[in-house]
Amino acid sequence: MQKRKWHLLIHIALIIGSLVMVVPFVWMILTSGKTLSESVQIPPTIFPENFQFSNFEAVWNLLPFDKFYINTLLMIIGRVFFSLLFSAMAAYASARLRFPGRNLFFSLVLIQMMIPGQIFITPQYMLAQQLGILDSVPGLILPGFVSAFGTFLLRQFFMSLPDDLEEAAILDGATVWQIFFKIMLPLARSGLIALGIFTALFAFKDLMWPLIATTSVDNMTLSAGLANLQGQYMTNYPQLMAGSLLAVWPMIVIFIVFQKRFIEGIATTGGKL
Repeated sequence: MQKRKWHLLIHIALIIGSLVMVVPFVWMILTSGKTLSESVQIPPTIFPENFQFSNFEAVWNLLPFDKFYINTLLMIIGRVFFSLLFSAMAAYASARLRFPGRNLFFSLVLIQMMIPGQIFITPQYMLAQQLGILDSVPGLILPGFVSAFGTFLLRQFFMSLPDDLEEAAILDGATVWQIFFKIMLPLARSGLIALGIFTALFAFKDLMWPLIATTSVDNMTLSAGLANLQGQYMTNYPQLMAGSLLAVWPMIVIFIVFQKRFIEGIATTGGKL
């Protein structure tokens, strides 16, 4: 009986937490269908009198959403590809290879995770400027080339794999690169998928770097483009919420499709330290 009561309390807490997370999204949907007067009315109205689908048409015509989608997609693909490649290499080296300074290398990775990302904005901007890739898609991809979080995540996965696999491959004459690409990477598929989803989410919601690195509207991402709807003195909240809804639906679909892989990857990357 006591155990059943404890489970009931846990479920109640989880339901309350779920509602807290869902309410802002529901409010965004409802506000996207309101008129401007309804959105600023006090006390606030919950449901719009007539759902205004014209807000979606207006915001679509106001901003080049087609280019926003393309820029965001290219940025996500680039960051996911390079992050998975370099993070997997660094994680495998720090987890499975023996070389001088291995622990120091991984300590530097952990230290980087503890430093706020805003500190790297200035050197990243100077690097992008010297490379001549500001206000372009390669400039948006630049901060995602290396991921300290990805290195840490995949290292835990590689450390959980048995040593017999490498020993058998070495006896068969396999090189380090062959072991990495043909044996370890396929076994780390669930971890790579989890990291890919994480990287895609982080890239999608990144706002500061796209705002700094891009100046023309045609080269902006969805997050940076939506910032143009925020007025200095007055904001059309229904159009802003309509634009936000147009921006978030692809990531919702991606999560729904890959949620099983996502959960599996997180559950299997907590190996030994």
